[in-house]
Amino acid sequence: MSRLPVTRGRARLAFQANVVVIFVFFYVPIVLLVLFSFSASRNAGEWGGFTFAWYEEFAGDRATKDALQASLKVAAVATAVSVVLGTMSALALERFRFHGRRVFDALMYLPLIVPDVTMAIMLLLFFSEATELLGISRGFGTIALAHIAFSISTVSVVVRARLGGSDDRLEEAARDLYASRWQAFRHVTLPIMMPGIIGGGLLAFTISLDDVVVTQLVTGPGWTTLPVHVFGLIRRGVTPLINAVSVVMLLGSMLLVVLALLVSRLSGQDSKYIH
Repeated sequence: MSRLPVTRGRARLAFQANVVVIFVFFYVPIVLLVLFSFSASRNAGEWGGFTFAWYEEFAGDRATKDALQASLKVAAVATAVSVVLGTMSALALERFRFHGRRVFDALMYLPLIVPDVTMAIMLLLFFSEATELLGISRGFGTIALAHIAFSISTVSVVVRARLGGSDDRLEEAARDLYASRWQAFRHVTLPIMMPGIIGGGLLAFTISLDDVVVTQLVTGPGWTTLPVHVFGLIRRGVTPLINAVSVVMLLGSMLLVVLALLVSRLSGQDSKYIH
């Protein structure tokens, strides 16, 4: 019996050490990225003194700013469309039964399973045929459609998980209280789905901003997103400018996460009155 406290103590220490290792693995690279973005040395892994020169170069680099604007435009359009279509598909799969439902459900998971290279080649072939048949030029439209294609599944999975954990009897209760189908959706179903919609939209926006493989193959002249631009810079050598660009994107992602959490909390406060 005396060995039991010793065993528990060792297990607790092992668990704590595992947590520390995980946090170090995840966050030390981020700390180093932020630190060396202020290095005066042109070598990305060498500290040469504190400076804001790389952020000033980023602010004055026209090509980088154009690439950032292109990424934000594509991500905004892809997120808006994928949130609507992904939410509709999640609602259809979770609340309705129809012929071909299992096939549609399986197809929704394909973009999450298929490798990026394979999907990029498929979209490249599709857009190549479309440009020849319809006379469509590759550029903003093809990039946005490609991002919508793999973002719909992401939004659908997140929203469907939210719906799957909710009680559909709330909608039935609203209908029993003479609410129309639209009123039941507006005041009951939509507040329940809202955290999933926000989370799925945030994830879709992030994935769209970070995509390189698909975008690089379906893009056209004059449309270079920020990840593709950074990938081109890396070919010429890694400099703290790339670190500075990455830090800016990191701060933007953190801001989106904070906004999403605030909106989700407000949505949760509004939806509690339904219960």
